[in-house]
Amino acid sequence: MLWAGRMGLRTFDILLVLFHASAACEFGPFPYSVTGIVCRMTKPAALLLNQETAQVIQAAFRNAKFPNITGERSMRLLGKVAYGLTNIQVNDLSIEQSEVELKQDDAIHITIKNVTAVFKGTLTYGYAGAWFLQLFHSVDFEIESSIDLQINIKLMCQKDQVTADALDCYLGFHKLTLHLQGDKEPGWLKQLFTDFISFTLKLVLKREVCNEINFLAQVLANFVHDLAANFVQDEDIRLDISLASDPLIKANYLESHHKGLVLYKNYSDVFNDSVFSPSLLTESRMLYFWLSEHILNSLASAAFLDKRLGLTITGEKLQALFEMEDTEVQRKVVQMIFQGTSYNHSVAKVWSLAHPQISVQPEGTVVKSFVGVEISIFPPGEEPLMVLYMEKEITVTIQAAYVEKNLILHPLDSRIKFKVFKCAADPSGNDLSIRNFLQTMISVVGIPEVISRIEPALTSLMNSKGLHLFEIRNPEIITRKGYVIVQLDFSFPNHLLLDFLEKRL
Repeated sequence: MLWAGRMGLRTFDILLVLFHASAACEFGPFPYSVTGIVCRMTKPAALLLNQETAQVIQAAFRNAKFPNITGERSMRLLGKVAYGLTNIQVNDLSIEQSEVELKQDDAIHITIKNVTAVFKGTLTYGYAGAWFLQLFHSVDFEIESSIDLQINIKLMCQKDQVTADALDCYLGFHKLTLHLQGDKEPGWLKQLFTDFISFTLKLVLKREVCNEINFLAQVLANFVHDLAANFVQDEDIRLDISLASDPLIKANYLESHHKGLVLYKNYSDVFNDSVFSPSLLTESRMLYFWLSEHILNSLASAAFLDKRLGLTITGEKLQALFEMEDTEVQRKVVQMIFQGTSYNHSVAKVWSLAHPQISVQPEGTVVKSFVGVEISIFPPGEEPLMVLYMEKEITVTIQAAYVEKNLILHPLDSRIKFKVFKCAADPSGNDLSIRNFLQTMISVVGIPEVISRIEPALTSLMNSKGLHLFEIRNPEIITRKGYVIVQLDFSFPNHLLLDFLEKRL
């Protein structure tokens, strides 16, 4: 569930980061045993993200460092004519259309049609003929252009993460027209320099623009990898998102497999089996995540080792738990346990005594935990006194949803078994009214109270990683035996890409 929010970036990041062909990474034979996370992006998502390529292409043109273009040619009567184009800059850039195509087991093909741009700069030229002194003149120039781009992105693996190769890049020119300063120069001069520089200019534009596109692709790939790695890490607990196998590029979707091993200090997470099959995911939604139950189980173990599975309840919260119903039995039990002490002078501590065990079933995520509960009172002017201690095994089934940018956890059936029960008011343990009341209280309000604390904590954690910035539509969290599927559609927040480009370029 925490992984669900990381996606929603643009063609030149998610498409480049999560899916690639292995060039420097070695994997074992298929099927690969260590696959904890699978990501599938379908064609509609690729088409949506491709709309953002215009921003990347515009950035590539704006940030390309165009070198000075110089040349020389011998002309009859004029002798040698030398020229130079300097201070080349891009103005008035627009893109008419962008298309993306997924080539099965090949590459991602992006076609950018009718990129119109005006290049401005200074043209310096001079003659060194036998009849002329060496003279140099400078005029401002504009070059109107209309260009098509074809970018074939090959995705490669280095050190278990993606690097993008976008150097397979072609520029086709529909128009390349030179205008000298106000068109005041003689027509023969304009025609002369157009002929001279047209071919050279095309080569320079192709080299510099394609190099900049390739650079941006790699920058975005590294950015998203770092973003994803940060999203699945909280302090000392993190997930290994390195690739577990070669990705699949199909005509209708891209799919990548990731290890998903939990890393925590000296804790070593190992598993040797995966129940994933491509048939488990469909193509009706834009984005899918498949998560092995092993990941959830290992995250719970790491949280236990990091001493995160504890809760303290005091004051009004504690009162609400023990006064869930106003009955004679309830009043009697509360009086016996708290010995007349105010809730404001009482503390309940709940913690996990062992690693919780998590399994995933069609009805939901089943959490089995061994829990300790201790209630102490602090009478004014007296020493603290522990009045209740319990150890119990609790099994609860939880269904999860993500609604209006909040994680919702809904507990279903629960089972409670007391292992240890000590009450100062009933040392012999013969009064079953206390135990029966506590069992009902734990089931009806205790478990929901704990879950109500977990929901905002996990939501806050995901939002701290930026999940709330993305427009996620109709997310579904589906549980099956041994795995969870998160499927969703999304729209892209355009300002995120613009902010990134402004900060990094």
